[in-house]
Amino acid sequence: MRPRILVVDDEPDIVELVSFNLKAEGYEVITADNGFKALDQARLLLPDLIVLDLMLPELDGLSVCEILHRVPATARIPVIMLTAWTSELSRLIGLDTGAEAYMTKPFSPRELISRVNKTLQSHGTNLNGAKDSPENN
Repeated sequence: MRPRILVVDDEPDIVELVSFNLKAEGYEVITADNGFKALDQARLLLPDLIVLDLMLPELDGLSVCEILHRVPATARIPVIMLTAWTSELSRLIGLDTGAEAYMTKPFSPRELISRVNKTLQSHGTNLNGAKDSPENN
């Protein structure tokens, strides 16, 4: 099973660009266009990683990240924030909220893929979606 990535953004062009590049790398991609849908998708499908915008309708990305990290079932899902917020303060808040990485728009799709790959590897997920365990080593 391929690693599953939830892409959360309310801009269709960004969702399309990110999804296209992730699928080209062999990832399964699911999407959400607001914070509440993101929480529902995360709880139901337990993705291996979430790419999360901060400026979302209904429930912002910081709140989504905080809620995900409070719920045991989703607390260990790594989050990469991908946002137009460029200030140092917003970056620090994003990382303090639990994000593994913080990228600003405009962004390089190759850099995003690199961060996704490294984040998944650091969380023990290999490219075929299996979690590494002591028995696998």
